[in-house]
Amino acid sequence: MNRTSGDGQLPGTVDREGTGEADTNAGADAGTGANADSDIDTDAGSNARSPPAPALTPSSLRSRSRELTDVSFGAILDTDDEARIQWATPDGLEVVGRGVAARFTAHGPDRFETVREQAARTFAELDHDGPTVARPRAFGGLSFHESHDGRDTDTASNTPWSGFAAASFVVPRVLVTRCDEATWLTAVARDAETATERLHSWYDRLADFPAMRPSGSAPGVAATERTTSPAAWTDQVEHALDRIETTPLTKVVLAQSLSVSLDEPIDVPATLERLRRQYPNCYRFLVDHDADASGTFFGTPPERLVSKRGDHVETEALAGSAPRGETPEADEEFADQLRDSEKVQHEHGLVADAIREQLTPLARELTIDEQTVRRLATIQHLQTPIDATLDGDRHVLELVEALHPTPAVGGMPPEAAWETIRETETFDRGWYAAPIGWFDGDGDGEFAVGLRSGVATDETVTLFAGNGLVADSDPAAEWDEVQLKFRPILDELQPAGADGIEKVTGNVHSQ
Repeated sequence: MNRTSGDGQLPGTVDREGTGEADTNAGADAGTGANADSDIDTDAGSNARSPPAPALTPSSLRSRSRELTDVSFGAILDTDDEARIQWATPDGLEVVGRGVAARFTAHGPDRFETVREQAARTFAELDHDGPTVARPRAFGGLSFHESHDGRDTDTASNTPWSGFAAASFVVPRVLVTRCDEATWLTAVARDAETATERLHSWYDRLADFPAMRPSGSAPGVAATERTTSPAAWTDQVEHALDRIETTPLTKVVLAQSLSVSLDEPIDVPATLERLRRQYPNCYRFLVDHDADASGTFFGTPPERLVSKRGDHVETEALAGSAPRGETPEADEEFADQLRDSEKVQHEHGLVADAIREQLTPLARELTIDEQTVRRLATIQHLQTPIDATLDGDRHVLELVEALHPTPAVGGMPPEAAWETIRETETFDRGWYAAPIGWFDGDGDGEFAVGLRSGVATDETVTLFAGNGLVADSDPAAEWDEVQLKFRPILDELQPAGADGIEKVTGNVHSQ
């Protein structure tokens, strides 16, 4: 059952078992009186409650906003009874949301188009009374592989991704948006009266919330369990290198997962707040859409997949990594190694070239900027910003579909890389390394790549990290680089002064 707060969820269309045959719930929400705003499940695969309708019809969506004094975002997210989201960008925009006013869910190869159709219907008659920055947005993400199902909620399946659909987005009933200028409260409903009442109710409720919430202490790491041993990793890398040598494959990204057992239950919003202090120039996200989901997906990805505002698009190539140095001189030496490495430059060039090729059919103008080094707290990357002007009216999900997966998380050529990943990796990627972000009723939006991420339950966090392989990759060096990418979250799970990933390796578990 979906998390609800007792008032209504606006339905979108749903994809019937990934076939592309669209249903609509237009007839299901045509009631009156107390039940007119009742909750309706629109997950694909729940169609018994949503009989097919002959045509898609617009649904109403009303939102009302008012300015707030500051409030703790962590306190707003302190709930187990409702869907919740958090989204923060390096440039300062931060949004938290609770409840579900509308849900868009899809499976199968047509998932991008299905979600766009659902959203177009739902946003068709949007009536928003408030500033543009506080407008309703749909937050969520997609799986790395289009074949991902996520509907198996059998906990014995030993996957953290049960309940995570191949595509899932929600428009929260209540949003709080913080930008440079102000903080805004927005309430969303299917009629103006309900939206206004919800706005006033939540405004009064937030007056009792603290302006700040302690970020707490790390829960502590009791044990870790790997899906891939060093020996198995070497075999996987050598298999990939053999394919690079004997097939058209030129690059593939292989990943690992790490199950972390905690000493105490994790507070995900508090963990994200601690990560913000360490990685202020990264995105931050939390997605907790469904009570049937096995956990909460969260992370601090450094990489923007795409941002669209009108016809202007921003993206980037982010590939090639090295550790930070303990001194400015050592730091610069690592950066110089990135700039001078033929292997790293080749890998980075594949990513930049692929993004250019993927965007060119959609753009009338495209600019690739100078290569720079992106420095984070524990790691640094080569970065090449890329801007484009679109050739027509596009939805940001069209750009996401064109770009995912970039060679930075998949490989080149994409189909050969996907095949290699599927036959080599021993765990389910789920939403790891896939698009995570938001879109609005105009088709604008912003997506990051779901890296530096994990799925959290009360006392377990499953982390994911990977690395790109090219012809001259060394298995041992690639192993060390993957462990470096576990550190951002793993370090925040351990109290200050605790041993790092090298000392907390635990047992190897092969699925």
